[in-house]
Amino acid sequence: MFFTAVFAVMSVFAFSQTHTHQLSSHILDVSRGTPASGVKIRLEKQVAGTWTFVDEKTTDANGRITDFLPGNKANGIFKLTYLVSDYFKKNNTESFYPFIEVVFQIRDEQHYHVPITLSAYGYSTYRGN
Repeated sequence: MFFTAVFAVMSVFAFSQTHTHQLSSHILDVSRGTPASGVKIRLEKQVAGTWTFVDEKTTDANGRITDFLPGNKANGIFKLTYLVSDYFKKNNTESFYPFIEVVFQIRDEQHYHVPITLSAYGYSTYRGN
């Protein structure tokens, strides 16, 4: 019984996610069934009605960017622009969308995960965790 309890506690710490950044994203290409690697994503914040550049990163081999907004105090309205045109060109795929903009609001200190599922003629987004 003691070993079971110790193992359970160790598992929680081993598999729990600790976030050092407040925002992450992920792109899954549903037409190929694979992550969309090598896609640039630009992050901007709305300040006094104008979009201000915050950061730009490229998705890794798993289609992820895990480190937008260091810490957890960046409240406001943000926009992620997924620059997908080059991704589709690289895969010899004609696409309807040269880029995709997702606007959202951060209101607290929680971690926000804003992924998209993508195909050449459609996309979907949601707030993940």
